Amino acid sequence: MTLKRRHFLMFLGASAGSIALGPIAQVGQRFSMPFQAGAANASTVDGLTFTPVSGPVPLEYTGILPSDQPSQYGSYQVVDDMVVPEGFTYDVVAAWGDEVGDSRFGYNNDYLSFVETAPNEGFLTVNFEYISGKAWMQTYPMVIGRSLPFEEVMAAAAATEGELDAFALPDSDPLKAQIIEISKEGLIDQGIGVISIRRNADGAWERTYSEADRRITGISGLEDGRYLRATGPSIAIFEKANKMGYDDGLGSQIIGSFQNCAGGTTPWGTVFSAEENFQDQVPEPVMADGSSLSPSEKLFIITDSDVDGRGNPLGLAGNKYGWMVEVDPANPTDYGVKHTWLGRYRHEAVGIRAVAGSRLAFYSGCDRRGGHVYKFVSSGTVSDPQDKANSQLLSDGMLYAAKFNPDGTGSWIALEPSTAINPDLPSNIAGGQLDLPLRPDGGIFTAESDEAVAQFKQQYSTLSDLYEGTDEEKQGAILIDAHYAANAAGATTTARPEDTIVDRNTGTLYIAFTSGTPGGDGGPDARIFVGPNGETEYEYGFIMKLEESGNDPAAMTFNWEMISLGGEPADGGLGFSNPDNIEVDADGNLWMVTDMSTSSHNKAVPSRVDADGNPIKQTDTLGIYGNNSVWFIPTSGPNAGKAYLFGYGPMECETTGPYLSQDQQTLFLAVQHPGERNGMRQEMASEIREYAMKTTDGQEFMQSREVPLGSNWPGKAANDPPKPAVIAVRRTDGNSFTA
Repeated sequence: MTLKRRHFLMFLGASAGSIALGPIAQVGQRFSMPFQAGAANASTVDGLTFTPVSGPVPLEYTGILPSDQPSQYGSYQVVDDMVVPEGFTYDVVAAWGDEVGDSRFGYNNDYLSFVETAPNEGFLTVNFEYISGKAWMQTYPMVIGRSLPFEEVMAAAAATEGELDAFALPDSDPLKAQIIEISKEGLIDQGIGVISIRRNADGAWERTYSEADRRITGISGLEDGRYLRATGPSIAIFEKANKMGYDDGLGSQIIGSFQNCAGGTTPWGTVFSAEENFQDQVPEPVMADGSSLSPSEKLFIITDSDVDGRGNPLGLAGNKYGWMVEVDPANPTDYGVKHTWLGRYRHEAVGIRAVAGSRLAFYSGCDRRGGHVYKFVSSGTVSDPQDKANSQLLSDGMLYAAKFNPDGTGSWIALEPSTAINPDLPSNIAGGQLDLPLRPDGGIFTAESDEAVAQFKQQYSTLSDLYEGTDEEKQGAILIDAHYAANAAGATTTARPEDTIVDRNTGTLYIAFTSGTPGGDGGPDARIFVGPNGETEYEYGFIMKLEESGNDPAAMTFNWEMISLGGEPADGGLGFSNPDNIEVDADGNLWMVTDMSTSSHNKAVPSRVDADGNPIKQTDTLGIYGNNSVWFIPTSGPNAGKAYLFGYGPMECETTGPYLSQDQQTLFLAVQHPGERNGMRQEMASEIREYAMKTTDGQEFMQSREVPLGSNWPGKAANDPPKPAVIAVRRTDGNSFTA
């Protein structure tokens, strides 16, 4: 048993021989009746109900002796497919370009929510996060059936390294019209989609094309009048006259939703969609009154690999993006509500705690290096967790940011005007930097020394000093500027929080932190995010357990525990890197997907030392893990704390949005950005790469790996265009995953 597995068991409050802990269920991941657990069948590995697939990294559960691993793992062939265990198959439910209402299925599908309306049928709500510039431009004519002026615009932008301020061009300029055409099409492929599906007599999932099928795109409202609505105090900023910054002239009406990454599903059957990396399309920082910077501050960019800044030519107001969007999939006229009390930042996931007689709590993370963990608490209380009137509770309350103390305690900091200015010191943060609001000008500045923070504290006493307007307007501006306001208030910078899961039985919050490496946006608090051997830049990821004081959703203090799970078995890891979204089955077991950056997939690792003989960085070892993958982690019984490879995705993709049907017979997955780096695989091309691997006991050996170049998934024929798609994974015998 490895050190990390022992830590994981302690983290769960279990032992390797413990009895079942009871289901760990995420409120906000299910609707209606709870799962019904099935009987277990034996498997060839550790009594599992499936035989794990073979991955590139030696794992202990395979039973292969360390002495035999160099020969068994000396060569490996990566497959450009969704690889699942023997006895399982998958249905492609929908793919980019398919018809959805009066629009199309978007690109880079992410979070999935299946709200069941009857046995074996219901609404599948899908997020569309972003477009992968190279693959999108290469395959757009093949998939959509018409051309866009990519080459002409790229040629015009070549002299300025691909960047153009289309917003400043006159409307009569033909180049602006071309840029707008490209931008609209890119934004159509982002947002949210609702499709109706059912399981047919053969057990396969298929679409039913109901009247409720619809798209909420990045340009909804621009031409069709389907504006999104808003609630909460930031409406005062949208509607105020004489803004310090840019005014789109639309008041509280909002054009579209984009960069929709993870999310959650409420007990009352609505779906929340998280607008994450909105800064790729519009400016993120704002003026002191919460109004937007000019669209010219985020230029349109088009290169061989990117098509971003698409809010620039359309004049979109940056302060209207970066929110949580609520949609009722069963209501065909609902095109989304942005609840501003939940804050504006790079949202990733939402954990929902709705307990009768208590106040409603929403948890979310800001997925950036140095992002925070947040909690919204409603002013009103929940009467019936399944009552759709609970959505109204999101119109009044308070947003808090987490302060983690090294001793395992913590508190919630209210993001309100009276909160004191007290930033953490850059010396405590990996990477040594902290972004703060720039005043009296708008925007931000980077504090790179403790002295700069001390000077900032001398200038400003409370958050009220950083924002302009009435009390309501200041509150609205703070919510719009949530990340930088939280930095100023002293919230803890963290390691890219990508999932927040609430155990509905205990109220415990679980948080997946994907990467502890610092970057341009900042880094995690080095006193909190520490690897198993004291590493303060721990790339492979963490999972945190957070328990509110008195088990009260509205508590202002909490306790936390940390465990790091990623890494190689030889170093105590479980065999994967960068844990991302998590789903929980009826028995409380975890189904986890990984989120390694595309540039690291199967990147050659010819040596574990650099030219000077020093160990290479953790970020340079990620290629050994191959493609992004799906893992099963038992939380009870003799296998608790182990991780089993259930499958891996096609080339250069991310397998996102894991969601189990109520009967546990289907695992919905969103296969995002296949072929993102190399585009369409040409003539089934591949190459051989070399990897310095480790046996499970730490002996180094070399592996030759055949790696496809680009992707043809889901068609899989030579020269097929890669297309993001949603799939339904199921057993061929029709039983549940636990039967």
